[in-house]
Amino acid sequence: MNIQAVEKSALPEPQDIIIETQNGRRIGARIFRASHATSVVIIAGAMGVAQHCYEKFAKFLNDNGHHAITFDYYGYGQSIHKHVKHCDTDILEWGQQDCHAVIQYAKNHFNHVPVQWIGHSVGGQLMGMTPNFNQITNAVTVACGSGYWRENSPPTKRIVWLVWYFLTPALVSFLGYFPGKKLNIVGNLPGRVMWQWRRWALNKDYAVGAEGEAMQSQFDSVKVPITSLSFSDDEMMSKENIDSLHSFYRGSDVTMIRVTAEQLGERFVGHLGWFREKFKDSIWAGQILPLLER
Repeated sequence: MNIQAVEKSALPEPQDIIIETQNGRRIGARIFRASHATSVVIIAGAMGVAQHCYEKFAKFLNDNGHHAITFDYYGYGQSIHKHVKHCDTDILEWGQQDCHAVIQYAKNHFNHVPVQWIGHSVGGQLMGMTPNFNQITNAVTVACGSGYWRENSPPTKRIVWLVWYFLTPALVSFLGYFPGKKLNIVGNLPGRVMWQWRRWALNKDYAVGAEGEAMQSQFDSVKVPITSLSFSDDEMMSKENIDSLHSFYRGSDVTMIRVTAEQLGERFVGHLGWFREKFKDSIWAGQILPLLER
């Protein structure tokens, strides 16, 4: 008898829920419950990457003794209830409202275990914009850096100037949102998100530089230990981007881990590769799981 298969089949099916934010918005989330969990892990996804992309990784966490929560930021995925051009939100509100509400849900419903955070790309930036983030006990950022375009990795840097100087101003002004799905660039995003992201990406110090001392104070207030996991072949985030973003967390104990695909026994990882099941052994089990079980 395959004991492992029996144990996995006994896990309950993921539960689709709605989490209401303080300003009354409805955030679509999924709960993945483990049989005997030592923590609950919130998976905060990358810009324009819907929560279903992280489902297999969430189930892997279940198999290894962690509850998991995935969710979509307001304006896409399961958190959009009208046309995106009518979604009046920005990145700051994703932290202040969406992430805040998900953390509060986790604390209220899983109060017998610690809450951990995995932030992919913007999911790691938002830690410094979420008022109750210190309720998290441990944070792991994956492929997370600033979006300052002049420090982007060469494949992105060669084309992103077109997004910030031409496509965003023209398309968002005309349509009221960014039609990224048709362009195969980050997906459809609310207009305010794109305007704010553009303003940050054109500033050397990204959000902190664009928003000023108040933003730096928010990052300073984060006291959670943070481990950054990044990949040398990330076609979007360079080492400079990654180091810059984590330097904003001046009140945290930050550990930087940078690996190559060769070290992992892989050919290529990139910015959006790590959550694919092919990396179950090399990245999920080999890199991330130990950071959740320290």
